[in-house]
Amino acid sequence: MNLEHIEKKIVQNQRITRHEAHDLFSHGTDDELSRLATHVKQRHHNADHQATYLIMAIVNYTNICVAACDYCSFYRLPHQSGTYLLNFDQICEKIDQVAQLGGTLVSFNGGFHPKLKIWDYAKLFEKIHRKYPQLTFYEMTVAEFMFSCKLSKTSYAEGAQILKNSGCQWITGGGAEILDDHFRKRHSPGKFTTSDYFEAQRTIMNANIGSTATMVIGFDESLDERFNHLEDLRSFQDSLTNQLPSFLCWSYKPWNNSLGGDEISNQDYLRWLAICRIYLDNFKHIRTSVLTQNQGGLAGLQFGANDFDLPTEDEVTQKAGATISHDFEEILKSCKHLGFKPEKRPPFAITH
Repeated sequence: MNLEHIEKKIVQNQRITRHEAHDLFSHGTDDELSRLATHVKQRHHNADHQATYLIMAIVNYTNICVAACDYCSFYRLPHQSGTYLLNFDQICEKIDQVAQLGGTLVSFNGGFHPKLKIWDYAKLFEKIHRKYPQLTFYEMTVAEFMFSCKLSKTSYAEGAQILKNSGCQWITGGGAEILDDHFRKRHSPGKFTTSDYFEAQRTIMNANIGSTATMVIGFDESLDERFNHLEDLRSFQDSLTNQLPSFLCWSYKPWNNSLGGDEISNQDYLRWLAICRIYLDNFKHIRTSVLTQNQGGLAGLQFGANDFDLPTEDEVTQKAGATISHDFEEILKSCKHLGFKPEKRPPFAITH
């Protein structure tokens, strides 16, 4: 690896190739990755030691899902015991709990429910917006949107307009995991192809609904499969007029599911986060995961990230072994010890 050549390109604000990013990840030291990722971050963020965050929750309104991904510890098939579908009042109880903890954003995630049509979601979101005008909602994920449109026999454009009319503002990039068709055939064949995913996300954004980019690492994916994800995502972002505002990478939790395996180390996570910042040079906001890395995820601020969540709940990852602390002051103190000044942001601030 010619590190000097790669570093020169990065310092001169030139785009590095996939091969160069691969070499940098494979052979660069932690210090080199941290330094170069920080340099790229500074192109977008002048406040070197500032880190933004918000308090939020991922509310799981149902665990009924027919996708049957082998890495999921949360889902239940319709005929299995222990299934649930929360009613409106129960969902509101969860939203109230988030607000009491200082949360300003609520994200919903429920999987592929075989009876919930796109109109059912629209009615739910409309009622929620009416009841909680002071909060921001990530109403569903791209993956859920795709399944609901197919179930409802509507096009993505029709489905997006139905949700838009209900007041929907965000359909996040959740459900992406690893955007590589070989990976998806191994682990989530009931979902979708990579090209179909990007088609749906483009349609969502064309309807003036916000979206985000996500990635999950630490399954059994190869390095090539990871780079396929980044390469396709960077190209997709290049093709957009109104670009995706943020990218979030988190790590797979291996407990209580069919896939199992070992959890990746915090060091491996941080190194990959640095590559994401360097390679995804067309993303302003790179977000690190406190949810799956706990306070170790805050070190991602030294590896290119500029933003993080303080989650109050997410049953999907908690079932898989994630732990959540509501001692936000202690977490923010750790952020300060790393040399950063945490600043609570409004939910929409990250779009700028």
